[in-house]
Amino acid sequence: MDQFDKMLAKWQPTALSLFRFITGLLLFQYGVAKIFKFPAVPYFAKVELMSLIGAAGTIELVLGGLLMIGLCTRIVAFVLSGEMAFAYFLGHMFKDPANPVFLPLLNGGTAAILFCFACLYLATAGGGPYSVDEMRKK
Repeated sequence: MDQFDKMLAKWQPTALSLFRFITGLLLFQYGVAKIFKFPAVPYFAKVELMSLIGAAGTIELVLGGLLMIGLCTRIVAFVLSGEMAFAYFLGHMFKDPANPVFLPLLNGGTAAILFCFACLYLATAGGGPYSVDEMRKK
């Protein structure tokens, strides 16, 4: 088992960079769907730029792009983590203030929680070796 751990551990830095890129790409797609209406998702069809969801889409578009390339990874990931926590509580848990639903399986907030903690991890771990942040250090 020790040999298996060593074999996988050598790929950890590369996996971190890949994790950062994919997390950014997934957030970026939400921003594109909300702002540019592509692909056509019925839920995002009526999103206005100057609304709360429009502001979230702008944040996801810009910061998701920065996360993909690994520029200012720690601060970008920290802000995105906060945005996702805000999205969970405001957009999922308290969608109906008279009847808050905490369970993510019931309120549709699973992705928001997962993005929140993925970004929180990236805020502490950094962008990995394949990022603009790392290239700027050299």
